[in-house]
Amino acid sequence: SLQNDSVVAGGGAIEMELSKYLRDYSRTIPGKQQLLIGAYAKALEIIPRQLCDNAGFDATNILNKLRAKHAQVGPPVIP
Repeated sequence: SLQNDSVVAGGGAIEMELSKYLRDYSRTIPGKQQLLIGAYAKALEIIPRQLCDNAGFDATNILNKLRAKHAQVGPPVIP
């Protein structure tokens, strides 16, 4: 059973953020480039999915939660 379902930095967080950024960007461009960038975004999600599988978690459920969290948070602020 899952004792703590908190989201912490690491564990594929960077890959999920990059995936979100690339998916959003791909929607702004036409043609084959849109498909290529979308495929790359999807490929980045393999890393957190594999981490979930290796830890024995339900990868689909966790990735959906991660996508929702990344969608809520605004862009990073660079000082």
